[in-house]
Amino acid sequence: MAEQRELILKLGQKITDRIGVKVTTEDPEYWGLAGVITDEMAEVALSMKVRVPATAEEISAKCGKPLEETERLLQEMSVIGLLEYNWENKDRKKQYVLPMFVPGCAEFMVMNKEQVEKHTEIADFFEQMARLPLEKVTPMVPPGGAGIGMHVIPVEKAIPTEQKSASVEHISYWLNKYKDKYAVGACSCRRQQRIRGEGTGDLEEDLCVGVGDMADYLVETGKGRYVDIDEVMEILERAEDNGYVHQITNIDGEEKIFAICNCAVGVCNGLRTSQLFNTPNMSRSAYIASVTTEDCVACGRCVEYCPSGAAKLGQKLCSKDGPIQYPKQELPDRSKWGPEKWSPDYRDANQINCYDTGTSPCKTACPAHLPIQGYIKMAAQGKYMDALKLIKTENPFPAVCGAICNRKCEDECTRGDIDQAVAIDEIKKFIAEQELKAENRYIPPMLNHINKPFSEKIAIIGSGPAGMSAAFYLKKKGYPVTVFEKEKRPGGMLMNGIPSFRLEKDVIDAEIDVLRQMGVDFKCGVEIGKDKTIAQLREEGYKAFYMAIGAQSGRSIGVPGEDADGVQSGIDFLRKVNLDEGMKEHLAGKTIVIGGGNVAMDVARAAVRTGSESVSLFCLESVEEMPADQGEIEEATGEAVSINPSWGPKEILTKDGKVTGVVFKKCVSVFDDEGRFSPRYDESDTLTVDCDNVLLSVGQSVLWGDILEGTKAQLNPNGTIKADPVTYQTGEPDIFAGGDVYTGPKFAIDAIAAGKEASVSIHRFVHPGQSLTIGRNLRQFVALDKENLDIQSDSYDNGKRQVPAKKAADTDPAKTFRDLRSTFTEEQVKKEADRCLGCGATVVDPNKCIGCGICTTKCEFDAIHLSRDLPAASNMYKAEDKLKAILPYAAKRAIKIKFSGKKQPQG
Repeated sequence: MAEQRELILKLGQKITDRIGVKVTTEDPEYWGLAGVITDEMAEVALSMKVRVPATAEEISAKCGKPLEETERLLQEMSVIGLLEYNWENKDRKKQYVLPMFVPGCAEFMVMNKEQVEKHTEIADFFEQMARLPLEKVTPMVPPGGAGIGMHVIPVEKAIPTEQKSASVEHISYWLNKYKDKYAVGACSCRRQQRIRGEGTGDLEEDLCVGVGDMADYLVETGKGRYVDIDEVMEILERAEDNGYVHQITNIDGEEKIFAICNCAVGVCNGLRTSQLFNTPNMSRSAYIASVTTEDCVACGRCVEYCPSGAAKLGQKLCSKDGPIQYPKQELPDRSKWGPEKWSPDYRDANQINCYDTGTSPCKTACPAHLPIQGYIKMAAQGKYMDALKLIKTENPFPAVCGAICNRKCEDECTRGDIDQAVAIDEIKKFIAEQELKAENRYIPPMLNHINKPFSEKIAIIGSGPAGMSAAFYLKKKGYPVTVFEKEKRPGGMLMNGIPSFRLEKDVIDAEIDVLRQMGVDFKCGVEIGKDKTIAQLREEGYKAFYMAIGAQSGRSIGVPGEDADGVQSGIDFLRKVNLDEGMKEHLAGKTIVIGGGNVAMDVARAAVRTGSESVSLFCLESVEEMPADQGEIEEATGEAVSINPSWGPKEILTKDGKVTGVVFKKCVSVFDDEGRFSPRYDESDTLTVDCDNVLLSVGQSVLWGDILEGTKAQLNPNGTIKADPVTYQTGEPDIFAGGDVYTGPKFAIDAIAAGKEASVSIHRFVHPGQSLTIGRNLRQFVALDKENLDIQSDSYDNGKRQVPAKKAADTDPAKTFRDLRSTFTEEQVKKEADRCLGCGATVVDPNKCIGCGICTTKCEFDAIHLSRDLPAASNMYKAEDKLKAILPYAAKRAIKIKFSGKKQPQG
């Protein structure tokens, strides 16, 4: 055990502001200093008063050390971070300050990167000293913070011009006050959490701006670099773009600050003071956000960026019991307050997207949770490019989805309970058509906190919807991304597994071209595991891998004769068709398709186009149970495909190795009582059907090859890969997976959503110290109760659902590979958009709002604004005067608590 050092104990006791605590060697005040402060240094520091400036000469006289030695020790302690210095006297003579721990020397010590990475206990020291002194006092702190810590200052453009405001509420006031004296350094909170392994993907570089003499201190002690006003403004704007909250130091009264910080709630000790203890007075600004409900479209952008969890999605429509009454966070003003009132999981709780009573069913049902109400509103206003940009916040491939989406949003659309659902997908398809014109393509700008590309190389294996979605969002974040595709062209199953009469190849090419213009590198004709290995890619500098090779192989059905000539998987057949649409006579004679899903419908319709004399489809499910979309079934029957439900294959008949027919047996049920796949048959009821071709479309499987050789990634019995359900990380830490390789065959929109989530994980993973889960938005939404709505018939547009026209065909529509589905006209788009009921809206809890104004910068609909409801929150005190603010407020609070439980007299 290390020897107890009395001087360090005394120094820790001197600086601490924990009331009534006698510092021991077990306390952070001791062990946080002991690793880097020598006894010599402690002797000098003990001769100083906390937060009282003194010159080197004055300190030398008090500590009894020669001036030269004293100056050396003062400089060393300044570099360590125990001391700060300034020239705030009439003679501009350098004077040293022994600051409080937080804001003060604890964070200055963390800003010394080499030091904190060697002495990692300093990170824990900072975390605890930012928390422990506040545990008892926070409920008694009045608006304004009483000179205790940091103070939120709003986004300046969010401050309403028509309302009176105080100068200290404006960042421009402080920048002008310290004109031309700025330096930027790393964020000590972000660095602390990185060292502790609790980062949230919010990285530390170049975010905290020191002003005045603090700028000189940061530069001279190696903690920052000088910047001019233009760069300061760029830093502030970049912070707002990334959703970071502006805060200023709040311990020196209204005449002084020394830093403007740009804070992320998942890592910021300053914001934690209000969020952990549920005491917003500690840091909130004078402003509160509120929503103009009639203008809100529940796009969720404000919710996504709200640092305090004050903004959540709710509903705009009235329930049968009247407007929904939303709960408000309890405050300590009238209640006794202790740990039972805290929110220790605030970093996760603040990421909850909506109230339990729910929000728009369309947004909830969409696997990617697109801002549907938002882009419909923009389309109605003719703002098609803005609508496209909004869609791409969640889905980089709207044109692809416009053609093949399974429309879960429409299945749940509230309008569908009145007459017919809003044609959401058709509106999106119209918007996405802008993308097909090269001059209109939206190339999203890079957005990250450093405003320059990252160096960590990312490899995407597979170029289907999951892989390209991950590539899109990682490239947008600034990463060098390479997509490896074993086929000769990118697109995966979009390109090779879906026939052109459902998804034209030029639609896919146009959206892939956006990725190319963003700078995504495609390497086609390269099979990982065969042409290159994961180990070789690591040697080339790739830091993370995303497995998204899709389920590109068909499944067998396990009956005699399925290996006969003329039998093939529907997936293999579609690949051949997509690679050569000119093979008109590929299938001769009668064709049977086995399967009842959307892929089976594609196979059957492709068979019609490739020479089949007739096409008959057989499936286990009844008509009501068939997994294929009703529209797909209607398209198939319209092309003379014979649909035969409730039949399962018993045997494939052959002659001389060639298929001649199929024997089917009656399927009496597909699922057991618990809903599990467990078909039962009437073996006595059979049907023999002659045919020349059999196309099996009963599911898909993953062909892994040697791609995972030498890794710790594991597979499930069904051939999908094992991965964490939130992070998509596999058993090999640098390998992530998503899309069909993880879920089994699903829809493109599911894969697109998975790709975006993987990009979040990969961003965090490639930066050491970042947790993959802390403070992560889990993208969980709840649909409002459609059975409990009061929708009056005169409250909505009564127009009928619009139907797009069909394109004229040069030949028999059942023979062409062109997609004959047209899009809405502009007039139809506006008519259809008017049918939207506008179910959802954001709701702000004023008791949780900290008045940062970030929400206002994300709203495209001018629906959320700040109002100066708490002018007292701009009162700034010196730390030495905190009791002058706290005691009167605490006394009034005690009286409120005493009488709040008493019943009011009967009148």
